[in-house]
Amino acid sequence: MTKPARRFIAELPTRVGSIEFRNPVLTASGTAGHGGELAPYLNLAGLGAVVTKSVSADAWPGNPAPRVHQATAGMLNAVGLQGPGIAVWLADELPPLLAAGATVVASIWGRSIDDYRRAADLLADAPAGVVAVEVNLSCPNVEERSGMFAHSAEATEAAMAVTAGCGRPRWAKLSPNAGDLLPIVDAAVRGGAEAVTLVNTVMGMAIDPVTRTYRLGNGGGGLSGPAIHPVAVRAVHDVAAARPGVPIIGVGGVTDATTAAELIVAGASAVQVGTATFADPRAPGRVATELVDWCQRHGVRDLAELIGAIHGKPCS
Repeated sequence: MTKPARRFIAELPTRVGSIEFRNPVLTASGTAGHGGELAPYLNLAGLGAVVTKSVSADAWPGNPAPRVHQATAGMLNAVGLQGPGIAVWLADELPPLLAAGATVVASIWGRSIDDYRRAADLLADAPAGVVAVEVNLSCPNVEERSGMFAHSAEATEAAMAVTAGCGRPRWAKLSPNAGDLLPIVDAAVRGGAEAVTLVNTVMGMAIDPVTRTYRLGNGGGGLSGPAIHPVAVRAVHDVAAARPGVPIIGVGGVTDATTAAELIVAGASAVQVGTATFADPRAPGRVATELVDWCQRHGVRDLAELIGAIHGKPCS
């Protein structure tokens, strides 16, 4: 029997661009369904925000099974962005989140520039509880022979520019697989991104040597979890150092207060908890509570003291 959710409230305010959150711990897109699934385990209103599973303008079936494979210190997934489409999401999935008191960041994706435009436009009349839109650019671009939007500065800028119709602050979720992140970050900002989310999964693959078959139905997939935490720390650090005026949301291998604080010291104004939720659906709330305790133990009175501290001054 599921125990009632602990009614935690972790107060540690932070600001990401124009938005202030009650604390810097958010869920990571795609790791907790549409978000409401976590309600039996934690108080969603106590999180900084719930970042929803990426949804496109139209329904999308996703990839063939198997979709998830346990890897060393992490997880490989190739879910393929399965979703009901934004109209159904607005009608069926969003209301329970808002009823739970969650602050919501909607995540959108597309396979073409027009897909992103349509997805953003469909969010224009979303309720006020949807405070921002995270634009997932780590998606195949059918107009560029299936290369990821986030691997091209031109495609990144174009996709961000057409999402202005959502009428909300937009974050660009970027891929660590790009050869050089800085031109992609600059392109996202030119396209209207108020912040960047660093990073999405690292491309990976697993093969069963006995059966000589792929362990994921789609062949390759994305690696997440503790294995990619150092990659995320480096990406946040380098972007914060080179572009101190760009707010960053750090994601990748956050499992506790220490890993969250590491990304914040590297330059993130907020962090997202993702893969840890598969092992413990209470993880986002636990990390938020632990981070407040961690700051108290280490004499941190204001999160701004911690953000970008490795660079000698705050980056947000």
